[in-house]
Amino acid sequence: MANIGLYLKQTITYQITLMFIENVREFFETFGEIAYRFCQVLKYLFTLQINRKQLMEQASRFAVDSLPITLSIVSLTAVILAMQVAPELVKQGGKDYIGLLVALTMVREIGVIMSGFAIISMIGSSQASELATMRVTEQIDAMVALRVSPFQYLFLPRVLAGVIMMPFVVILSTTVGIIAGGLTSMAAAKDVTWLCYVTSVWQGLYIRDINIMLLKASCFGGAISLISSSCGYDAKGGAKGVGIATTKAVVWSFVAIVIIDGIFAAGFYF
Repeated sequence: MANIGLYLKQTITYQITLMFIENVREFFETFGEIAYRFCQVLKYLFTLQINRKQLMEQASRFAVDSLPITLSIVSLTAVILAMQVAPELVKQGGKDYIGLLVALTMVREIGVIMSGFAIISMIGSSQASELATMRVTEQIDAMVALRVSPFQYLFLPRVLAGVIMMPFVVILSTTVGIIAGGLTSMAAAKDVTWLCYVTSVWQGLYIRDINIMLLKASCFGGAISLISSSCGYDAKGGAKGVGIATTKAVVWSFVAIVIIDGIFAAGFYF
């Protein structure tokens, strides 16, 4: 029996099953830790124990430092979309719907999703590596020893900055994307004028879509900051641990915003 057990442990099926169980266990552990830290953040938020200097610093990083990469990604995505859609709609006699299609796509999905991806790549990874470095160099342990709450000093400013500043980033990037889509449509298709495009945009945009976009952006910003900070907070093992924590933060943030986007789509548009 011992030989059979040893043989089974060496099979690929056993290794895959073990890896699956470990991943499921890690998922629930990480989810529970993130939920607990979210409750801690809410506690300090409701009691207004906010470090305003840290909040302003994190808000500047979130909204200003991320703008170049965010505007570039969103505008290029809009350009690609318009290049493919505009000529086909003109062929089908639908030039009056080009702006409507680009605007709805940008407002409902592409603008906020691509902005979230850009924020994860630049700000989320930065937050995770920063807290991970503080953890492995025992700076967080020193804060706890001095009776300074990491959730109040580290988590709350980052999460609050994400919730507040992400809608502004999305508004700016989506506006630039719609303008870039219009210019590209005029260049890629005949008989498409700027007046025709703008008129089509206004016909297709509704306040409800914009409000949903802003609410979704706030959820994305808070989730990215919370997950990135939490993964960095759990880092261990020196420089290697910092890299693992940063990678984990990026992966978890990508998964989180896709899940949140699916919830919004099912709740508001399904």
